[in-house]
Amino acid sequence: MSALFHLAFPVTDLDAVRAFYRDVLGCKLGAEAERWVDIDFYGHQITAHLVDAVEPVPTNPVDGDLVPARHFGAILAMSEWDALAARLRDHGTRFDIEPHRRFAGHPREQATMFFQDPCGNYLEFKAFVDRSRIFDANA
Repeated sequence: MSALFHLAFPVTDLDAVRAFYRDVLGCKLGAEAERWVDIDFYGHQITAHLVDAVEPVPTNPVDGDLVPARHFGAILAMSEWDALAARLRDHGTRFDIEPHRRFAGHPREQATMFFQDPCGNYLEFKAFVDRSRIFDANA
């Protein structure tokens, strides 16, 4: 079996997080307790842990955008990325970085978008024109 990714992250409202990840992103919810919930995030386990406050996130300039230094997400097929961008727009999602293409014409050209969950955690979803270039350091 391939390794699965696990990420635990802080949230200030479990009800809002459950609704967002289930109803907006289409993720399935898993085990939960009073102060945490597991989420099936594209086949990987992420766990939202209830905390009193979420710290602000610093940014880093990348290709003309200020990218949140702490974020997570998924790399999708381009058709899945397009469908998710449309779904997010239909749900009225406010994008921190609007869906667009980055590094156009470069071998690592990719579609990207950034937005926050209800507790201020940044998510990035990507799709590469050529998925074989995801880890290509020489491109």
